[in-house]
Amino acid sequence: MTSMARAAPAPALRAERLGKRYGKAWGLRDCTLTIPAGAVAGLVGPNGAGKSTLLQLVIGLLDPTEGRVRVFGETSRAHRAATLRRVGYVAQDHPLYRDFSVADMFRLGRRMNPAWDQPLAERRAAALDIPLKRKVKALSGGQQAQVALTMALAKRAPLLVLDEPVASLDPVARLDFMGALMAAVADNSLTLIISSHVVTELERVCDWLIVLAGGTVRAAGPVDELLARHRLLTGPRTASHSGLPGVVHRADSDRHSSLVIRVGPREPAVHPAWQAQPVGFEQLVLAYLRGGSGARLEPDTRIEAVTR
Repeated sequence: MTSMARAAPAPALRAERLGKRYGKAWGLRDCTLTIPAGAVAGLVGPNGAGKSTLLQLVIGLLDPTEGRVRVFGETSRAHRAATLRRVGYVAQDHPLYRDFSVADMFRLGRRMNPAWDQPLAERRAAALDIPLKRKVKALSGGQQAQVALTMALAKRAPLLVLDEPVASLDPVARLDFMGALMAAVADNSLTLIISSHVVTELERVCDWLIVLAGGTVRAAGPVDELLARHRLLTGPRTASHSGLPGVVHRADSDRHSSLVIRVGPREPAVHPAWQAQPVGFEQLVLAYLRGGSGARLEPDTRIEAVTR
């Protein structure tokens, strides 16, 4: 008996040695990563790490200097029209026309997007108690963020990209925005890429993680796998860590040291002076951000266990 093999679906995002140079300086370089369809991916890094550059390359606003990026199998810049239909984008400053009413913004969205879902936009505005006749400049910061998100969702694109969407919001508005966002992602089976400095928020919602620093990807992959492949070691400052797997970051106090290390399929044997614990999400992120250029987990690297 024979059967036709069904082709695997294209990932939502695939970047291959992607790079962008501004003059003599690289904003992003040698970026290789894959995000599957349906993932909720958190993008984290300090200011100037290359996060906005990566997202603008993804949506086709920038040309790569080297490498390429594909969105659902199509090169984003070469197939810009197709990419724009497949991507909803919310920028950090929620760019809206201040003198437009909310209804005006929705009419603009309908004219610019063939798949625009006007009932969805109006339902969200009503549920959020945002009057359609009110002008954008009369809305609170949280309401403006919700209108920007509504427009991205009403576009009915399978990939939603958000660049620091809650950076300017107060804690209550931030919580409301994230709650509405995750409900929309679940209801519409979207792939989400969200850039944020608020690591605790990413920990609550993300099942995929990308850490950028210095214009390079330091770590990328499913959150559960990344956490399983690292350990936090604590011990006396005088204890040696030679022979341990790759040390991502070491922090020393007067008497004690803590290390975040990469491990393999088996737990490494460690000196009795060291205590090994699972690493937390925030600990992992900070370790890669503080670890310098040498702290980098290649996307397809196989980490071998260390025994001694």
